[in-house]
Amino acid sequence: MMTNKMRGTAEMTAAMAISGTISWFVVVSRQPVMDVVLWRCVFGAVTLLIVCAAMGLLRRDVLSRRQFALAAIGGVAIVLNWLLLFAAYSRASISIATAVYNTQPFMLVVLGALFFAERLTATKITWLGIAFAGMLLIVQAKPDAGSLGTNYFAGILMALGAAFFYALAAIITKKLKGVPPHLIALIQVSVGMVMLVPFAHLASLPTGAGTWATLGAIGVVHTGLVYILLYGAIQKLPTNLIGSLSFIYPIVAIFVDFYAFGHRLQMLQLLGAAAILLSAAGMTLGWSPWKQRRPIPAIEIPVK
Repeated sequence: MMTNKMRGTAEMTAAMAISGTISWFVVVSRQPVMDVVLWRCVFGAVTLLIVCAAMGLLRRDVLSRRQFALAAIGGVAIVLNWLLLFAAYSRASISIATAVYNTQPFMLVVLGALFFAERLTATKITWLGIAFAGMLLIVQAKPDAGSLGTNYFAGILMALGAAFFYALAAIITKKLKGVPPHLIALIQVSVGMVMLVPFAHLASLPTGAGTWATLGAIGVVHTGLVYILLYGAIQKLPTNLIGSLSFIYPIVAIFVDFYAFGHRLQMLQLLGAAAILLSAAGMTLGWSPWKQRRPIPAIEIPVK
């Protein structure tokens, strides 16, 4: 019989594996990034609205005006995160953008030190230094001639920007403890629709059924379904296991980039990506290169 932990592990694994494939859908849709994110918000909002209604969350007493405002601000951050990350794919490649994007734990550390007076320990500084060294290796490496990249350095900066806004959304989500996460997600994607409608190319909508299917999958599967799986898993699993399973996402994304688009990382890029992912794992799971410490509790964050 499947236990709660086994069910949570299956849910978290599925959520991260699905998240890792979103890059393929973004690229094959061949739509402007602004439009992709808009339709992600539209289809995601419809899915999450149905889920929230079924869970009885569409009530005024579920959250206060202050909480609604915070969730909306978090929505702005998460939508900017999506825009920058998706734009980075065509510039620095999916693999590099994903590796750089996984500097999120360090963004959280910096924001925590600035806004919550959290102490920077020697362990955190060490992992931060290793990740920074990995970043330097990636920046120094010349992009593969067969890469999709059109502006390598700009793509790296966009991925860093995406990580920053993701961390900002995480900090805001931390302030919303007690608010149903599915409702937070619904508010976020609804804010995204309002943000992006004025800038999207609504006068020239996609005509192919395949394109609409791709956009629908990004919204329904990669947003609605992933939120449901992710938060279902968070309720069942210990923090350290959640942190471990979250690294399925970048591994799948890098594999998708290689298998679907034939992008191979050069040695310097590979070493840099490995350094960033190792450091992110060490930060998330509380590893210490100096001595054994208690695991650092992970911050509950929005979906990737």
